[in-house]
Amino acid sequence: MHCPEKELIGLLHEAGTDFMASLPCEKIKVLLELVAGSFQHLPLTREEEGAGICAGAALAGKRPALFVQSSGVGNMLNALLSLNGFYELPLALFVSQRGVYKERIEAQLPMGQRLPRMLQAAGIPCSVIRSGEDFSIIRKKLAGTYRKNRLQAFLLSPAIWEGSNVRTEAGRGPLPPAGSIPVMPPARKSMVSPRYTRFELIQAVAPFLASRVVVCNLGIPSKELFAVRHQPSNFYMLGSMGMATPIGLGISLSTSKEVVVIDGDGSLLMNPGTLATAAFAAPANLTILAIDNGAYGSTGNQPTLTGDCVDLETVARGFGISNTLKTASKKELIAALQGRGQGPRFIHAIAVPGNSDVPNISLHHLENKAEVMQFIRA
Repeated sequence: MHCPEKELIGLLHEAGTDFMASLPCEKIKVLLELVAGSFQHLPLTREEEGAGICAGAALAGKRPALFVQSSGVGNMLNALLSLNGFYELPLALFVSQRGVYKERIEAQLPMGQRLPRMLQAAGIPCSVIRSGEDFSIIRKKLAGTYRKNRLQAFLLSPAIWEGSNVRTEAGRGPLPPAGSIPVMPPARKSMVSPRYTRFELIQAVAPFLASRVVVCNLGIPSKELFAVRHQPSNFYMLGSMGMATPIGLGISLSTSKEVVVIDGDGSLLMNPGTLATAAFAAPANLTILAIDNGAYGSTGNQPTLTGDCVDLETVARGFGISNTLKTASKKELIAALQGRGQGPRFIHAIAVPGNSDVPNISLHHLENKAEVMQFIRA
């Protein structure tokens, strides 16, 4: 029997791949259903968050793979380079390559046809898989992906799946009956006025962070955390804006240790769909501390939309996170962190704009990665 989907699943098991994330593509819908039934699997809202979630899983010792459509690679290129590649976190990228074989949607042509050259220009190794006979390439390169801690893209032609005898229940899941979709109660409409800067709030919560995995938003927030309380469990982001919560989510799904994300309003606005993914995955050990000062602090304190029309706590609740709190008080903030409830938790801490004059992080990024991985394994 011709079963290329099952053959690829076997190759993934053989390589020890144990964490999957995906966005749908009609050409690989049967494969994705088998993936979801065979591995720890997380459906995504956007490709870029998948790069961050898989990076977090890799920090926790997992061997991740990400399944996307060729058009989505453009949504994640910066994260792949400045996060997964920069920190040498392994990721196998399986791309359903549109626009190259019996394509009926013309909009798929530009990205699908140029993708091999784009990946080559980005320095991401790429293998084109045109038929099941090319699966030997996957077997050979997938093992090296995890052994050498590198990125590897496999472009999967739709021709691979022609004539497959694999049958699943793909696409036949029941729709929820009318009126059964849960409605989250609104966030408290309390008026909260900022009292402290982000640096002062980090100082206040520093004792709570001990013995927890901490993923800190990029730029000045990471420098402030390093100055206030460096510990081997702190992961400092140096690039890939919008990836703090995805990284923390990936770690929380791959370890029983408590995970705290110190995120910011600008970064959360860039990738808000991850809050929906976190609500769906519902890791009880994840706390997202969103320090909202209404400004892009690392680029000159330009205002964000949270100072005008966006309430991040309401956004989090709208995406399905029920355990939320808004505060500007140090006492309330510490009490919320120390409290327990159904995870994930979202704490919306309102802050005064401004940055502390702290030095650069004096720790090499690969040393930082090694420390965090060792802490998680311990």
